[in-house]
Formats: sequence, structure tokens, C-alpha cells
Amino acid sequence: QVQLVESGGGLVQAGGSLRLSCVASGGTFGLYAMGWFRQAPGKEREFVAGINWTGGATVYADSVNGRVTISRDHAGNTGYLQMNNLNLEDPAVYSCAAKRGGGVWRGPHDYPHWGQGTQVTVSS
Repeated sequence: QVQLVESGGGLVQAGGSLRLSCVASGGTFGLYAMGWFRQAPGKEREFVAGINWTGGATVYADSVNGRVTISRDHAGNTGYLQMNNLNLEDPAVYSCAAKRGGGVWRGPHDYPHWGQGTQVTVSS
């Protein structure tokens, strides 16, 4: 069973950038689709971006499209979320998730494997 550990969160000024990482272990990461989600206090978990097992297909939420890039490095068993032009709507705990098999998935219930999350804070 794959385990996921996120890193790269922190405090950034509005307009700044962060790159989040998700390191997978315990499984062949190349066999898993991956997604990034976020959850702000008092809000439901929200889809941010998804990528298929080859990295050849991606999908983004409208709220981040054009500011965020999801990618993966199969050799390093790592997934990434590059976030640019962060704004005051972006602060949340960001979590990566994995689902064995093909396709690109948006729903949190599609993913059985989750990391603990990393906090992103944006200051004005």
C-alpha cells in the first residue's frame, strides 16, 4: 500500500509562489493516478489538480487554472504542485492523494490513499 508524505507548504506573500512535493513509498508510484486537494477551516475538501499515471493527462479546478501546475517524477516517486500568483483565497491544508490505475480523477472519494497534508498560508 502506498504511503504519501507532503512537504513544501509555508507562509508566502500574496503574489508569491510555492512548490509542494508529495513523496510516495510502499508502492510502484508509476501505477497510481495522483491528485491534490485543499481544505480551509470550515470548508469542505476541494479538488485542486489531478494527473494520470504517465503524467500525460492533467486536469485543474477552475479556481486555480492558469496559476497551478501538477507534475510527477516517476524516477523519484514524487509528485509536485507548483503554485504561482497565490492569493488570499488559497490558504488551506494541501493534501496529495493516490489511486491505483489509469485515468484522471477529481473526487476525493475516488482516492483511497492520502497524505497528512501541508499548510499553505498567504499574507497580504
